[in-house]
Amino acid sequence: MLIFPQFNPVALQLGPVAIHWYGLAYVAAFLLGLSYSKYLVKKHPASGITPDRLESLFTYVILGVILG
Repeated sequence: MLIFPQFNPVALQLGPVAIHWYGLAYVAAFLLGLSYSKYLVKKHPASGITPDRLESLFTYVILGVILG
């Protein structure tokens, strides 16, 4: 028989607002992805991507993930 961990899916409860662990994972993934992308843009300036365009792209990516 498999053993499944029994943990609370809610990481933080602030009144009626519950912050789940998977939400924190999404935030961490976006922040790490953005910082790594900024590093790559600085390392390869010949790519033609500016940090402003990169942040605009990530805005659309976040909206796409939330709405999709």
